[in-house]
Amino acid sequence: MLSNNPEQRIREQAAALEPRLIEMRRDIHAHPELAFEEVRTAGIVAAELTRMGIAHRTGVGRTGVLGVIEGARPGPTLALRADMDALPIHEETGQPFASKHDGKMHACGHDIHTVTLLGAAEILNGLRENLAGRIVLVFQPAEEVLEGAPAMIADGAADGVDMAIGFHNHPDKPVGTFGFVRGPSLAASDRFDIHLRGKSGHAAHPYAAVDPIVGAAQIVSQLQTVVSREQKPLHPCVVTVGMFQGGTTYNIIPERVHLKGTVRTLHAEARDVAEAAIRRLVEHSAAALRLEATIEYRRMVASLVNDDRVLDPAIASVRAHFGEVVHEGQPSMGAEDFAAFAERAPAFHLGIGAGAPGRDDRLHNANYQPDERCIALGVQALSRIAVDMLR
Repeated sequence: MLSNNPEQRIREQAAALEPRLIEMRRDIHAHPELAFEEVRTAGIVAAELTRMGIAHRTGVGRTGVLGVIEGARPGPTLALRADMDALPIHEETGQPFASKHDGKMHACGHDIHTVTLLGAAEILNGLRENLAGRIVLVFQPAEEVLEGAPAMIADGAADGVDMAIGFHNHPDKPVGTFGFVRGPSLAASDRFDIHLRGKSGHAAHPYAAVDPIVGAAQIVSQLQTVVSREQKPLHPCVVTVGMFQGGTTYNIIPERVHLKGTVRTLHAEARDVAEAAIRRLVEHSAAALRLEATIEYRRMVASLVNDDRVLDPAIASVRAHFGEVVHEGQPSMGAEDFAAFAERAPAFHLGIGAGAPGRDDRLHNANYQPDERCIALGVQALSRIAVDMLR
């Protein structure tokens, strides 16, 4: 029989749920789905919520699922969010439950996030009588392309939400530990496409052509001055060109070159400086080299800013439940579209240690193998936070 004490009940039920949650995680892991393709995963989530008797909607933000747990008494609305999508990476782990789909892998642990929130949902649903308020369960698609959160919000996922909590596994931190960052914790992420058009010609006669490859190479080099010479030293900025595409063979100067890249910043001022500088450098560099240039610059997500009004009580709950295993960390230049929820309501993004003993794993790696004990620990952390915040 489960304890009537919420803290003890959370521990007992998380332990009881752990084997099934690991089994579900391995099933989802073996069948990864990319952004906005999470039909099978969303079906598993919806079936589990139906089994628990939790009201929910499917097709939110295309392939997202939104569940609602009503507490026994009036109070604020707390959103708990997990992402569901996988990455276009070929898995190399050799595990029995490795991806069955070539070129697709849960290399970021969103399979872990999905079942962690399902476990917390089951516990919190059983503790409804202890809750003053409402819990919104957000199972989100397409985080890896930074489009899922805005899509779900457009379909009403953030309506009426007073505070929001997201979370992420960290294989570079020992399992059993938790982390947080105050203020800006993850970077804004923007994307650019630069199209350069010159005049194609023979490699032996460059004077008769206008070479877009030389121009593109100069632009790639100059883009780094956006970081080194235009940003304040204490305003982090990373400009990365991830694709340089042009030409077909050895002896032809091509007509066109296409560059793709990202810009990551922690501060709004740095974001504005970077965009203006990139547009200026591309325009004038191209003109100096007789090239036609167009640039498409898209602002994807803002910096994720943790709000102390949510962070402080959440961390207090984790410490009360687990002890002194919570550590303050440094901001990362990675991006997270949970920032879209944080723009709508005070929010906090919790780090959950997932590092397996003897391993040195990193996210987005073909050999990523987190310690599955992080699932039950994450379930306990989310459940305890929600119970404490909705007393």
